[in-house]
Amino acid sequence: MILELHNIDKTYLQGKMEVPVLKNISLTVDEGEYVAIMGPSGSGKTTLMNIIGCLDLPTAGTYSLAGENIIGSSEKKLSEIRLNSIGFVFQSFHLLPRQSAVENVALPLLYAGVSKRKRRERAIRALERVGLGDRVDFKPNQLSGGQCQRVAIARAIVNNPKILLADEPTGALDSQSGAQIMELFQTLNDEGVTVVMITHDMDVANHAKRILHIRDGRFAEQTALDREVTA
Repeated sequence: MILELHNIDKTYLQGKMEVPVLKNISLTVDEGEYVAIMGPSGSGKTTLMNIIGCLDLPTAGTYSLAGENIIGSSEKKLSEIRLNSIGFVFQSFHLLPRQSAVENVALPLLYAGVSKRKRRERAIRALERVGLGDRVDFKPNQLSGGQCQRVAIARAIVNNPKILLADEPTGALDSQSGAQIMELFQTLNDEGVTVVMITHDMDVANHAKRILHIRDGRFAEQTALDREVTA
């Protein structure tokens, strides 16, 4: 088991009023799984992803990642977990426009204190892994949208994270580029990478082996077998 959330609540304060966003969420994900979380705007899926990604902490409940208790961790510890254990892929690629592909991919290694030579070597290997070995010195404005997302994925996996979190990874792409990105996620999962993906697109979610539907801060699981029955 790579992550476990138990009875997670998240409540925000708006003035003096409490606004519950997540309500009694429990979730386990095994190492090597591929899980999609679907829900409409305001359903709580982004808040849930922020908690899984250690960008936010729950109001109540427990969370362990690779057997390590996350609740109560210092901000420094959470930063270390985000750097070494979690890879993030967003709808917006968040690439530095003046940096080459290899320099963008190497950024997490810079923060981890890896030497310059090893940073470049590992970044090139990550780019080769996503099919961009011939684009290492290209800048984002010299790449297509799909290629920029591949650079972002290479950056997410360069530290060999325990889990890859993807938030609407095809949302800014045309259908052909989106299909190529989903093929890449499938390849990474086949290689053993654990993937948790947020999406509103059922075609995208259907690439996952398990789908969770979240609404009003709660979700019900729908398995691959359920999808076959309801198809």
